[in-house]
Amino acid sequence: MGPWGRRVTGGDRVVTTVLVVAAHPDDELLGAGGTLARHVHCGDEVHAVVVADGATSRYGEGMADVLAKSAQRAADVLGLASVDLLSLPDQKLDTVSVLEVTRAVEAVVARVRPAVVYTHFPGDVNVDHGQVARAAWTACRPYVLPRLRRFAVFETPSSTEWAWPLEGSTFAPTLFVDITSTVDDKLDAMACYESELRDYPHPRSLRALRERAACWGSRVGRPAAEAFQVLREVT
Repeated sequence: MGPWGRRVTGGDRVVTTVLVVAAHPDDELLGAGGTLARHVHCGDEVHAVVVADGATSRYGEGMADVLAKSAQRAADVLGLASVDLLSLPDQKLDTVSVLEVTRAVEAVVARVRPAVVYTHFPGDVNVDHGQVARAAWTACRPYVLPRLRRFAVFETPSSTEWAWPLEGSTFAPTLFVDITSTVDDKLDAMACYESELRDYPHPRSLRALRERAACWGSRVGRPAAEAFQVLREVT
């Protein structure tokens, strides 16, 4: 056993366990889908937890099941080891006790024991995103998860860029992941969420997502990238 994961039998490489903590179905892909695919391609074990059902505030009966199936198909496309759907009420996480949300995330963290965690930028305009980010941060506190190597937050297109323009609400990336080889995997997985896609130029259109990856990539001299703000890193 290495300090950040388990050692591959017969080899020198340590497998990193990765967890993405998302508020709604498709959030696990919008900000980090290419990065998760890259982890999978490198042989890492990647898990996802989706806290809210994504349906009850916007759709009629039956859509929660549709989104759950879409989440599983997307996970299969990326090759995720697991996806947990906690099905808390959509757009109402601020009406659920912080303790309940945190304990739900803690249960997944306790089972997966990730070395790397990705979640939402806490200053998003979407309240659910902020609640989930804070729950994940609490669930991954150092003496609960002492082997955590990195905790980083991602942008969520159509949410992060529309945040209220106050101090602390501006996404300031410090980590860029080259997803040139996996941007197509991200878009293939996003295509599983037919109900969540929008027509261009909406930020959640497939074309806009590809252009966003190209924009971040141009910041660091790569054809495509995803951006993260690192909140904690131990080396």
